[in-house]
Amino acid sequence: MMEVLGSETGEVMQYQFSTEQLQFQQQVEDFLKENLPASVATKVRNGAFVSKAELTDWTRILNARGWAAPNWPEQYGGTGWNLTYRHIFDVACRRHHAPALSGFGFNMVGPAIIKYGSEAQKAEFLPKIRNADLWFCQGYSEPQAGSDLASVRTRAERDGDDYVVNGSKIWTSGAEMADWIFCLVRTNPDVQQQKGISFLLLDITSPGVSLKPLYAFNGKRLWNQVFFEDVRVPVSQRLGDEDRGWTVAKSLLGDERLMVSRVAENKRILANLRETFAHQVQRGINLPEGARTHINELDIRLQALEATSLRILTAFDGGDQIGAEPSMLKLKGSELVQAQDELLFTLVDYMALPLDAATGGEAVSPDWAEYVASGRYHHRGFTIAGGSSEVQHNIIAKQVLGL
Repeated sequence: MMEVLGSETGEVMQYQFSTEQLQFQQQVEDFLKENLPASVATKVRNGAFVSKAELTDWTRILNARGWAAPNWPEQYGGTGWNLTYRHIFDVACRRHHAPALSGFGFNMVGPAIIKYGSEAQKAEFLPKIRNADLWFCQGYSEPQAGSDLASVRTRAERDGDDYVVNGSKIWTSGAEMADWIFCLVRTNPDVQQQKGISFLLLDITSPGVSLKPLYAFNGKRLWNQVFFEDVRVPVSQRLGDEDRGWTVAKSLLGDERLMVSRVAENKRILANLRETFAHQVQRGINLPEGARTHINELDIRLQALEATSLRILTAFDGGDQIGAEPSMLKLKGSELVQAQDELLFTLVDYMALPLDAATGGEAVSPDWAEYVASGRYHHRGFTIAGGSSEVQHNIIAKQVLGL
């Protein structure tokens, strides 16, 4: 049960899951205990790399249970859950350190194919995405078109039954593991920018496609640049109408914009934070003064975030219209992840160094501490990914404050 402050009366309101929701929560917990490989959970808990093979196996376990695509309609292999049930499922998965499935397939291109795809495209792609037989990545940003996606320059010129694609995409996460890429390409340079863009599904192994890795400063290959040189793409692989790809691209967010609070990930990190605190106390380490109080303060912030998120999700499930609230959730959720990372990094201290700097030999830290620094650096991007904090402030200023 969570308590939140009433917006009108100032009285304390209570949010409590129903009996059915609690039963569902227990069902998910039991499934995770029985089916999630312990070796994979340990990797996720510690921030280590989960391989494509491991993630494929876990996806297929979920797919066999019918839980791989919580946001898809039941007729396409989805669950039919509302947003509140999806929240419960997500929190349980993160609590048990289950790896997140490929968001590009399940949360982005899959729903777009369901909404805009032909029956042939649905039959071809959806079962393969659901069973991890086909992995997608996203081709949106370009060297000259980052946040301003309407200015994409990658060209797709019609040649009979094909498009011939030339250009490049950048900051392409997961391209090294992907089989296909969904791309925004310019098919008409003579009209308003948004009206001349098409949405293509492209086999990344096609002749003329090449990848260049881009590494983060923690040494991880987080992105790629993808180059297209006279790549032939059948017109049948276009999603939606020609020159109307901007509409498809905008629809990818859909209801996912309400799932941006990162409550589940915050809860997972908070559990790690409490465990780390206990480990260090047991080892007799002198921790910063007020560390326990700081953890409790972060916990209170998280409880408030979850209560607010559930209130919004419940309102949406009940048919209410949602405005700028997701921007508030995005801001507070991403900021809280970073605040917890900072404290976790402080508690771990020198053990965040993965190797003995003098010898380059054995790790000097236990498994639970080795990747803390890497996670901290990676999560700095959370206030950029999914819409930067500056953009969220502008949305709130315009839609809430009327500025």
